[in-house]
Amino acid sequence: MPLYFEDFQVGQRFTTPARTVTEADIANFAGVSGDFNPIHTDAEFAKTTPFGERIAHGLLVLSMLTGLRQRSGHFEGTLIAWLEIRNYRFLKPVLIGDTVHGETEILEKRETSRPDRGVLVQRVRVVNQRGEVVQEGEFVTMVKRREGGA
Repeated sequence: MPLYFEDFQVGQRFTTPARTVTEADIANFAGVSGDFNPIHTDAEFAKTTPFGERIAHGLLVLSMLTGLRQRSGHFEGTLIAWLEIRNYRFLKPVLIGDTVHGETEILEKRETSRPDRGVLVQRVRVVNQRGEVVQEGEFVTMVKRREGGA
């Protein structure tokens, strides 16, 4: 069920569904982005790196987070725009076969000069199947208010 600006509360938390990162995800993202860095695309090269194997593109995982958040239904049809990504950090590698999910906490909400929208500041995290936070930061988004505001 989609949530509107009024429905969100500071301190509110939600968790997304999870998904497993596949080799196809990495190949498709490399094709779309043009980022064919061998750390992502060359298994033999990747064996020589500190990770010992291919890793997912950091921006691929960030993109997955946005999709997982959409799948949660909270922002279905109510998200107007992304305004900012703050202090985003890539903490640990994500490997082929890792299963990740997103966690969100509402940090701040503020009205705008327009009665049909508001701004949310959210702490977001990507967490792997071992419970490790692999990425984190803050999203600032504009969301709809109920008809004409409250």
